[in-house]
Amino acid sequence: MSLPPILLVGCGHMGSAMLGGWREQGLAGSVAVDPAPDAARHAGPDLMVVPDAAAIPAGFTPAAVVLAVKPQSAAEALPPHARFAGRSVFLSIMAGRTIGGVRSLLGGAAAVVRAMPNTPAAVRQGVTVACPGPGVDTPQRVLCQRLLEAIGVVAWAEHEALLDPVTAVSGSGPAYVFLLAELMEKAAIEQGIPADLARLLARQTVAGSGALLAGSSEDAAALRKAVTSPGGTTERALDVLMAPDAWPAALSKAIAAATQRSRELAG
Repeated sequence: MSLPPILLVGCGHMGSAMLGGWREQGLAGSVAVDPAPDAARHAGPDLMVVPDAAAIPAGFTPAAVVLAVKPQSAAEALPPHARFAGRSVFLSIMAGRTIGGVRSLLGGAAAVVRAMPNTPAAVRQGVTVACPGPGVDTPQRVLCQRLLEAIGVVAWAEHEALLDPVTAVSGSGPAYVFLLAELMEKAAIEQGIPADLARLLARQTVAGSGALLAGSSEDAAALRKAVTSPGGTTERALDVLMAPDAWPAALSKAIAAATQRSRELAG
């Protein structure tokens, strides 16, 4: 079953990733709003691209308005779409913008679902946590579920406050994983491994380990222990990484800092 008409506001990295997923499911009669000069590359038989809200065809009423603009652009970008409040569900993927903040820009009648996806959405391997706001009915929630499932796994949180630590763990999380690959590559070069081989080893080890974790019913600790032979090389490395002042403390502190920053951005 194809998707109903969608209005996508913003065709940046995440917006275009979502658009790609929707097209795989079947998209027709939809509109994207993006003023960027190269935004027209997203146009096709299933999608009209316009530079601003004033250019949206008269009579077009989307089932969902997906807000994929930068959070700092919200005050300017959202109000022109307030006319769809009461007729469409608004799905916001703007980091740090609360449901209340979005509704204040769209009018009190707006049904808003706030969601936090992450960048693996670009390869349909994302994870998104969504939270429904006041007035979101079951069909609207189901539609948002379909839109988000097009880019990966979806979970729901009934308490919006959870989206701050969610942002810190999964929203920012890909950067932590990429940093791991970056540091593994650097350390490999320091040990004399040629740069091209160091990159291959680091990237494929991180990617393969993620695939193993995703396909296993065991928890991460069990998989870690399966690699760790008593008295072996892995145990020696983990003695360094798992020291109380090393990874356990650093990662906990990092996620706490990101959580606090998410709260600050939300105001």
